[in-house]
Amino acid sequence: MSDNALPLAGVKVVELSTFIAASTTGRFFANMGADVIKVESGKGDPERNGAVGEGISPDPLENTSFELENGNKRGLALNLKSEEGMKAFFKLLATADVFITNNRKQSLVKMGIDYDSLKEKFPKLVYGMVTGFGEYGPVKDVPGFDFTAFFSRGGYVNTMRQKDGDVFNMVPGLGDHNVGLNLAAGIMAALYKAKATGVGDKVECSLYETAVFNMSMNLCAVQYPEYGMHYPINNYESQNPCNTAFRTKDDKYIQVCFPQYNMFFERYITAIGRPDLINDKYFPQENLLKNGLTRDLYDQMCEAFKNLTADEAVERLTKADVPFSRCFSLEEIVDDEQAWANKCFYKFKFRNGNEKSLVEQPIRLGSIDDFDHRRAPDIGENTREILSEIGYADADIDAMLEKGEAYFIPKEVK
Repeated sequence: MSDNALPLAGVKVVELSTFIAASTTGRFFANMGADVIKVESGKGDPERNGAVGEGISPDPLENTSFELENGNKRGLALNLKSEEGMKAFFKLLATADVFITNNRKQSLVKMGIDYDSLKEKFPKLVYGMVTGFGEYGPVKDVPGFDFTAFFSRGGYVNTMRQKDGDVFNMVPGLGDHNVGLNLAAGIMAALYKAKATGVGDKVECSLYETAVFNMSMNLCAVQYPEYGMHYPINNYESQNPCNTAFRTKDDKYIQVCFPQYNMFFERYITAIGRPDLINDKYFPQENLLKNGLTRDLYDQMCEAFKNLTADEAVERLTKADVPFSRCFSLEEIVDDEQAWANKCFYKFKFRNGNEKSLVEQPIRLGSIDDFDHRRAPDIGENTREILSEIGYADADIDAMLEKGEAYFIPKEVK
């Protein structure tokens, strides 16, 4: 598809970010046709070197994580500790509609690129920032990652474990991707305003605030301690013990979910081979709770699933029209026909010749059949052309590269 046909064609975004969250925001704008310029130092975004910790190929030409967040962008590398590098950065901002960063507030202030310092210089600029714990409060200056600010302080770890069990395994990137798309939504609102009024705005989104929002239903519920069970709980303690995952005969899991116990119980319990449980001890739900039999019912359901393979359970529950899903492994999701039918993945060929399935952002426009998938830039790959666009002569660019005020560091392709 031509860039001019994309909804954000003509929008210019300057992104000064590392790792995942803010880079995800930049990728959203790049997918939608904006000219997104990723600004890095000569060392590059640390996400370029995260292979060992993320379980991916160590080949720098096959960095799936960096590609996910930074495809469709251009790359500019500047030494922002140098006077000329900072001068070039300000000249670039003067041409931009949007600035995105996840630099910590203290660093932004020191560099003179915090919102308060820029709003007078660039009144039309939309300023988007990602923080760990938010802009205010006692831990506002603490470094934040999704394991800490999102999963831990945001309530996931102490909510999604079994009450008498260990904490679950946290998944890197989950909180970051939430934040990245939330920030994109806020920036779009501010950009709409800026285009209409000529006045920009600041948009902030944090890992912590996102987690709190995601937990909002339960955060409301805990204010009523006299009603129901509160997390963490064990599966059998739930007021509806059907809403959990059950292990099958072949060591797979089936997650059942029907909030309306009385509506689904009879067909569900019949489907798993226990119609004998349809009696006034277990049904309706009021009797189950009055008789204190949630643990008893849970144990009997566990036994019923142990007599079924996952395929048998899927067939029976599907026929009974009971809400459920088999619990897929990550390996299964990569090959899941449901994912491919909805274009969750796309095939990407790396410069070393290897092809892998990469994940598409979960936002679709009816007018766009497929997004472009241009590879992520090398460090400073477009430095020369971008500096030229903002008024630098070739000789000036050569001098900046020679003095280490700007960089062009292409990867070696064997």
